[in-house]
Amino acid sequence: MLDFVNVFLPMILYICGIILLIVLIVLGIKFIGVLDKVDKVVDNIENKVNSLNTAFSLIDKTTDSIVGIGNTVVGAVNGFVSRFTKKKSLEEDEDNE
Repeated sequence: MLDFVNVFLPMILYICGIILLIVLIVLGIKFIGVLDKVDKVVDNIENKVNSLNTAFSLIDKTTDSIVGIGNTVVGAVNGFVSRFTKKKSLEEDEDNE
């Protein structure tokens, strides 16, 4: 009985090890295939994003121009209002004295 256990159990362990090694090799090959597909998808997305970069830069430049014009208009209106209020406050100070 002891001879049977000494021969049979190592043989079962070797067979299970061989099966496990074969399964791991097959899974590794499939994993490499999946990684190739993912790499293609990532490259495709990167190309699409790069094609949109010109549109985004155009929108950014347009927005900067609009903000610059808006700042100029606000500065002019602010200057006009501050001159007007300054004159009014000077006139009120002269009237109070």
